[in-house]
Amino acid sequence: MSGARRILAQVLLAGVFVMDGYDLNAMPLAVPHLETSLGMSPALFGVVFSAVLVGMGAGSAIFAPLGDRFGRKPMIVFGCVLAAVSTLGTATAGSITAFAFWRFLTGLSLGATLPNCTALSAELAPAGRKAFVMALVSAGITLGAMGAGLTAPEVVRMGGWEGLFVIPGLFAAALAVALGFVLGGNVAATEAVPEKAAKVPQLQLFKHPWTFPFAVFAVALTLNAVNLYLLSNWIPTILPRAGYTIDAAARISGLMQGAGFVMGLAMSFLIDRWRPGWVMVGTYLMMAAALLAIGLGVVAPEDWTPFILLAMGGVTGAAMALPALAAFLMPSHLLSSALGVGVLVARAGAIAGPMIGQFLLTTGAEPREFLLAAAGPAILGALVCLALPAALRVKPKVEAAVA
Repeated sequence: MSGARRILAQVLLAGVFVMDGYDLNAMPLAVPHLETSLGMSPALFGVVFSAVLVGMGAGSAIFAPLGDRFGRKPMIVFGCVLAAVSTLGTATAGSITAFAFWRFLTGLSLGATLPNCTALSAELAPAGRKAFVMALVSAGITLGAMGAGLTAPEVVRMGGWEGLFVIPGLFAAALAVALGFVLGGNVAATEAVPEKAAKVPQLQLFKHPWTFPFAVFAVALTLNAVNLYLLSNWIPTILPRAGYTIDAAARISGLMQGAGFVMGLAMSFLIDRWRPGWVMVGTYLMMAAALLAIGLGVVAPEDWTPFILLAMGGVTGAAMALPALAAFLMPSHLLSSALGVGVLVARAGAIAGPMIGQFLLTTGAEPREFLLAAAGPAILGALVCLALPAALRVKPKVEAAVA
């Protein structure tokens, strides 16, 4: 693939992440409007928020690893087509069951697509810049989510809540066509793949020597997923209860993604050039400090915005940096599998996050108490990342032994 075509491919892969970020933020932003237009209580949508995550887990485990065996392109294009159909379908939903169905299919499509997009971006990236390029491509998630938050008031005024799903649905269809042409022939992993590992690549993650680095990656991803989906799904709902307007809460939701974009790039730059373990530990401690400041009443509600941006910047930044870190932990021929199965494992945290939020809301928790609860996963994440230096030494040892 020529240099220009590689750059175009990376831009289109980033576009898939933009679509993903916009789409995933669309549902939380639509919920406050659905209470008015369809008479649905926000507390009922915990199952809808979780449905997309169940779908992502299934897609990541069943379809994403097939990219290690059959190539990245089929899974990426297939996922974009399914995302277009399911996201446009969400705009037609009129019941909790219908919303849950379409969101499950959306999750299935994203689960198949995103790990292969991440793996392909690593394979197309120049040596020595893998983490930064991977983070830059996956930063599309934060840009898409930020765009959804910042434009939601205008989109809803012009096209109703349905417009929040029509936009990413049409974009996904365009990406499927463009990627089909730009990727050309089938794109597979760049390393030589052992015959047995290629048949069921997921199983290699649970064999020596890859069990330890994969476990550290998956647990860190899981703990971050709890906060990512707890906060991103429910902040547009809880901030109005703390005195913010619905439009202000939507815009803060968009700014959270912008903070994550900046933090994710900074973290990935440091991962390429400094100590990845300490970068991640410091990030999780920063999240915890910001959430504790709000939860313990150190700052008044009208002053929460910078602390929320700091906490969610860290959460979203870690969500960008951890997949980039996987390229340093795992070999290329297992990268889609590690990302896919890692996302599956992290679905436990991602599903738990929205349900924890639903439980807190239905039991009458105050917004301050809601945010205090999010400090726990951040503290645990810092402890897990203390094992990263040891996990990062496994891949170089294996490569040295083979050489």
